[in-house]
Amino acid sequence: MTATAPASWGEPTLEPTGGQTVGPFFRFGVEYDRMNEVAFPHSPGAIVLTGTVYDGAGAPIPDAIVEIFGADTDGSVPRARGTLRRDGFTFTGFGRTMTEDDGRYHFWTREPGPTPGPDGQPRAPFLAAIVYARGLPDKLHTRIYLPEHEELRAQDPFLTSLNDAERASVTAERTPDGYLRHDIRLQGERETVFIAF
Repeated sequence: MTATAPASWGEPTLEPTGGQTVGPFFRFGVEYDRMNEVAFPHSPGAIVLTGTVYDGAGAPIPDAIVEIFGADTDGSVPRARGTLRRDGFTFTGFGRTMTEDDGRYHFWTREPGPTPGPDGQPRAPFLAAIVYARGLPDKLHTRIYLPEHEELRAQDPFLTSLNDAERASVTAERTPDGYLRHDIRLQGERETVFIAF
């Protein structure tokens, strides 16, 4: 026999629970050996990608997590296993790091080459990036484009949908030593453009 609630009870109502965020984070369970070494440091083609993660008030975030994934210098997308096990020579394309007390992050990686788009034509090279930080209800997705390849960037469907300031927010700067610098701003003035999934 199936029991039913008396009609006087009406429809059940659910009360919303308090909001949750994706942080703060603790190193246990997220950290692994040489996780920010997407390419072995100082190996041929290895460069540093660095920057600072800022909150809406312009203050650096000392405990955010930044992940990147990018193609190799020839534009090939890495398919090798071993993302969480660094062997010192395999380029897996994926890296993770945590910001320091001053909000800075850094990776050893390689500059991605142009990858073919759905039409087979080369697309402007970029690194896909994900940011996790306290106060965020979910992770944020963005891209970090190289400052070169102007012709390809001028034809990129994502970049052409943005205004000049928005394009600047997803384009890295070249440092005097040939490395890349890219700050990520979660809100406020010069906010980084994030991609909805």
